[in-house]
Amino acid sequence: MPKRPAQIHHRVRLEMKRPSLRIAVVADTHSRPHPESTRRLRELSPDHILHAGDIGDLEVLDGLAEVAPVTAVRGNIDTHAAALPDVVTVSVEDEVGVLIDLVLLHIAVYGPKLRAEVGRLARKEDASLVVCGHSHVPFIGRDRDITVFNPGSIGPKRFQLPIVFGVIDIDRTRVDIRHLSVETGERWRPGISPS
Repeated sequence: MPKRPAQIHHRVRLEMKRPSLRIAVVADTHSRPHPESTRRLRELSPDHILHAGDIGDLEVLDGLAEVAPVTAVRGNIDTHAAALPDVVTVSVEDEVGVLIDLVLLHIAVYGPKLRAEVGRLARKEDASLVVCGHSHVPFIGRDRDITVFNPGSIGPKRFQLPIVFGVIDIDRTRVDIRHLSVETGERWRPGISPS
């Protein structure tokens, strides 16, 4: 059996230079982001974009970088992207110090629960937020005192899942996490759509 390569783990600092910092979070583009995704991201005016893996064609990252700086991790389909890390710890800081640490990786949960090794990693990194992709299911939850955020997918439609991305707004007193529909530009919440 071939030995699994060691994970590549990077660290990134995002400096909050204004009263707040806006991060857009995308995942599972599978080489084909929705045609409206760039417009929706531009409307949002993020300071930074996180891509939680399953990028596909790496030109996707070039397109995102035209909107804002991008930090991306490798997903399970991204075997061709050897230079990308598997995990990134992101520290959001202001002039006083760290406001929040988050861990970005592709696979982090079994259903709504954090995988044990991801929980250990988040605690080791002192991260209160784990951002992941893989399932294409938009999700915000808590497990083991850690917030878990899956932005959903902006790639090709899968089953009846929505085409959405995530937003993380951070200021000195709070962190706000939400989903936006790529198709409508409106805030997305789970529910039954009218037929």
